[in-house]
Amino acid sequence: MPKIVDPVARRRVVAQAVLSVAARHGLEHASLRNVADEAGLAVGSVRHYFADHDELMTFTMRELSRRIGDRVRTHAERLLAPDGRTDRRAGTEELLAEFLPLDEARRQESALWLAFTAAAHTRPELRPCAAEMQANLHALMSRVLHEARRAGGLPADMDVELESTRLAALLDGLNLQATLLPDRYPPKLLRQVLRRHLDALRAGN
Repeated sequence: MPKIVDPVARRRVVAQAVLSVAARHGLEHASLRNVADEAGLAVGSVRHYFADHDELMTFTMRELSRRIGDRVRTHAERLLAPDGRTDRRAGTEELLAEFLPLDEARRQESALWLAFTAAAHTRPELRPCAAEMQANLHALMSRVLHEARRAGGLPADMDVELESTRLAALLDGLNLQATLLPDRYPPKLLRQVLRRHLDALRAGN
């Protein structure tokens, strides 16, 4: 009896192979041959699940986005739950910290995401995913700040949309600097900067 293969699971295995190759050697080395070797598959098997290299790269970028999003949503659901049992200040910090390279897993994730977004500059097929991720980040910042203002944790006259943009830019900047210069931007410093910014928001600065 032939073995039944879950196509979604197999596509994710191949996507993980792309990420593994890119993490070690750079995104430019994630050829079909190298990815197939990493996944332990024949190139023909990879082509069975992806029409071409562009489709493979697009799927992998979306898979990386999905992983980050799933983790962030777990924090968001706790923070925004209507029962109010979560410490909103601490919960907000932990939620936003998920966007920073505070450990090895998130450092690798950040480096990979930066590689994909840089590639999107010259690869149009990747741009929708990059734009979607940025839009989702801004929407999440806006929702968190709106809820904090509604609960009295932020000034009532705060321009939430402007502050959402500022917060997203802060996270992007910290992420970039810490990924490129990890010795100069250790996790403790990243948390201090984030905490200082949140304190400033509460004070209306």
